[in-house]
Amino acid sequence: MWKNKRLLKLVRRFLQADMMQEGVCVRRDEGTPQGGPLSPLLANLLLDDLDKELERRGHCFCRYADDCNIYVHSQKAGERVLASVTQYLERKLKLKVNRMKSAVAPVWERKFLGYRLLSRGKLGIAVQSVARLKEKVRQLTKRNRGRSLERTVSELNSLIRGWVAYFRMAQAKGTMGDLDAWMRRKLRCMKLKQCKRAVGIARFLMSRGVERNKAWMLGGSGKGWWCKSLSPQAHRAMGKNWFNEIGLDGFADRYRKLERFA
Repeated sequence: MWKNKRLLKLVRRFLQADMMQEGVCVRRDEGTPQGGPLSPLLANLLLDDLDKELERRGHCFCRYADDCNIYVHSQKAGERVLASVTQYLERKLKLKVNRMKSAVAPVWERKFLGYRLLSRGKLGIAVQSVARLKEKVRQLTKRNRGRSLERTVSELNSLIRGWVAYFRMAQAKGTMGDLDAWMRRKLRCMKLKQCKRAVGIARFLMSRGVERNKAWMLGGSGKGWWCKSLSPQAHRAMGKNWFNEIGLDGFADRYRKLERFA
């Protein structure tokens, strides 16, 4: 690759191209475009020397592009290795190490590609990955977003399928069930808000089999939408059958389907 002048010229153009930031064209003096195919390619080329150095030292490690975890036996050893590897990267390879993201910690507290390592080598989902997913669901289920329930469900299904497919190797039955319960409450809250007034809420609840007096009790309640979504009336009207009717693809169901073929 390094002898191909045409290829090197193309790589240089990628590296020197301006980027759009909040609608403004910004000049970039260093680094590679994030999210593009060039970033992991160059990372693998440059960090191949790091792989060989870690193998020479006898370390257990796992690297994907510029994300690398090194496994040692103690906190003190980790701090020593972090210092020496940082020095190697910056002095030998002339690369910058992000000290904000670099840390020494027990293996179950660190994440790698969205996963975390559990006991006996099993995989779990990192807390940060679940938090990012919840933030995306919050954005899709905003009550003032101006989207129909059908469109929101369709967008959620796309998110669920992709997210569960990525984390299908994790031991995450409990996490998937918790996410389902939380997401269903978000959708109940959204549906009640779309009914707007007390009469709309009461009519919807009665159409789903809730007794008249209980339906009007919830409709006329002064509690907030999030609190109403947890009520027995809301759960009876919008149970699992209702979510199946509107076509929601749950986390746990999708996870079980993929688990059979894993």
